[in-house]
Amino acid sequence: MRAFEAIAVASSTLCLVVVRPRGLNEGISALLGAALVVLLGLVSIGDAAHTEASSWNVFLFFLGMMAIAALADQSGVFDLLALSAARLAGGRVVRLYAAIFIAGAVISLLFANDSAALVLTPVVYALVIRLSLDPLPFVFAITFIADTASVGLPVSNPLNVVVADAFHLTLGAYVSRLWLPALIVVVLNAAVFFVLFRRSLHGEFQQLPTPDRRRGLGSSVVLLLSVATAYLIASAFAFPLGIVALAGALALAANLHRLGALDVKRLQADVSWAIFGFLGGMLLIVRGLDATGVTARVGSTLVDAAGTSHLQVIAVTLAGTALGSNLINNLPAALVMTAAIPHLQVAASTRLDMVYSTILGADLGPNLTHLGSLATFLWLFFLRRKGLDVSTWDYFRIGIVVTPVMLAGAAFGLWMTGGR
Repeated sequence: MRAFEAIAVASSTLCLVVVRPRGLNEGISALLGAALVVLLGLVSIGDAAHTEASSWNVFLFFLGMMAIAALADQSGVFDLLALSAARLAGGRVVRLYAAIFIAGAVISLLFANDSAALVLTPVVYALVIRLSLDPLPFVFAITFIADTASVGLPVSNPLNVVVADAFHLTLGAYVSRLWLPALIVVVLNAAVFFVLFRRSLHGEFQQLPTPDRRRGLGSSVVLLLSVATAYLIASAFAFPLGIVALAGALALAANLHRLGALDVKRLQADVSWAIFGFLGGMLLIVRGLDATGVTARVGSTLVDAAGTSHLQVIAVTLAGTALGSNLINNLPAALVMTAAIPHLQVAASTRLDMVYSTILGADLGPNLTHLGSLATFLWLFFLRRKGLDVSTWDYFRIGIVVTPVMLAGAAFGLWMTGGR
């Protein structure tokens, strides 16, 4: 009965998140579900407070990451990146496409997938419209490569931080297992997209004039490179990434303020505050599922389906997490798996296979449909405001082609790095 209540609360909350009745934002929906979990006694007030407090590093990372992206945009870094890509392309559309893919991958790798998707989308959209190019291949490239490249490092996706924190993964351990899957999926994503959009990538475009240089551009680039370096050092020494992200944001803000170029109102508007309500609420909802035995059952079901083969364990866990990401969003799916895996009576090597498969499934799974991640929702809303209506079918017909290929490549890569 208690398990049924926990499932009912989780299902109802996620329905609100997807449907958004009367514009209800995702944060309020998740907090309502969390309040119901506590009121029903599925999670005690003390346990709820401990769950939220123990996740401080993740909250700080989200805040710092979004602020860094917004401040970098204010200083003109991403505009410079887009225009530099256009110049390096030498007037060739296909080269510009490759440059946008590379730029998206680099930003996602070093500054998180949300930064790549949410900041590059308006910049690249404006660029290709000015160049009189078909925007669809370019905007699809951004949202897909943002999630695909987010496999690379713990800092490349907030979900990676959640899972790495839960299982105390070091930077060395993380990279040693996921470097090959990351390389494989990025190559596969780019290759499939060049084939899918080949008809739109012919021809040339006229170069744009160089824009006026914004104050703080050079110093912001230096600070961003310093933050990226600090991310890697902190990951190597297991130092909380949330502190690094917040410190980096404060440094960027102080630099722009010193130059009189800081727009505080714009910064406040660019930070998606609803994400904190969504994350905090979902932590308690998943805690309710865990306390009532639901997550343990999910984990045991996966183990039963996977059998004893390492490759099968990887494939089943990866596919299950990817499917869950499209049914209930990738953040709740990752949280459910993070709660389920510790309950399993399996060998340590099998447990690690499931941990890394969870990361891959939660990072790559959202490429299947636009329901997989909040970043994709925001990407979609931006395009609709610009009059570019990407339907559910438009997204799915691309996702169904590329995502299964990437999931298969990721499973093979993870199996290979495990020394099987």
